Amino acid sequence: MSETKVARNAPFKMDVEAGKEYYWCGCGRTATAPFCDGNHAGTGINPTLFVPEKAESVYVCGCGRTARAPLCDGTHSKR
Repeated sequence: MSETKVARNAPFKMDVEAGKEYYWCGCGRTATAPFCDGNHAGTGINPTLFVPEKAESVYVCGCGRTARAPLCDGTHSKR
């Protein structure tokens, strides 16, 4: 498995729609951060499906090291 790259050392504030499927990039290789564009192929790291229950603003992880994927848990500030 490849090592996760840091797309951004801060979260992305996103407005999400209830019931819509979002695929969060955990490998950091995407050009469309924080969402997957398929560049994980061959890394052994797969995107995480996120389907919000309600429309709201959320903070999506940018460093790829959150324990609450895809939501930011503050891990970026502890490194």
